[in-house]
Amino acid sequence: MKTINIKSNKREEMIEITSEVENTLRESETKEGVCVLFIQHTTCGLTINENADPDVKSDMLLFLKNLIPQFYEGFRHSEQNSDAHIKSSFVGSSVTVPFENGKLLLGRWQGIYLCEFDGARERKVLMKII
Repeated sequence: MKTINIKSNKREEMIEITSEVENTLRESETKEGVCVLFIQHTTCGLTINENADPDVKSDMLLFLKNLIPQFYEGFRHSEQNSDAHIKSSFVGSSVTVPFENGKLLLGRWQGIYLCEFDGARERKVLMKII
């Protein structure tokens, strides 16, 4: 089990972590298998999506912000981050990627993202190589 530490800088952002995952995978010297990533937090998530056009990240964050606003009449959680909890549940807390010859088998335009919904914070992504 490995841990990848990521620092977010904004309340909401998508941070590509593909290179950190690949570097950790190379260090393991495991040639093939499955890489499971899990985030140990309730106000951020993990996803795989396009990494070629930065507008995809902006569009995703804009849509989630409009769908689930931070301040919504009826939210009762006193920390005023109920929206972050809901968004992280929508996105999910883990991704699984096969790898071969020490390289992630992502599609041409795919990248792995930490989706921050309650930053800026230090986050930990657990990485298990199977």
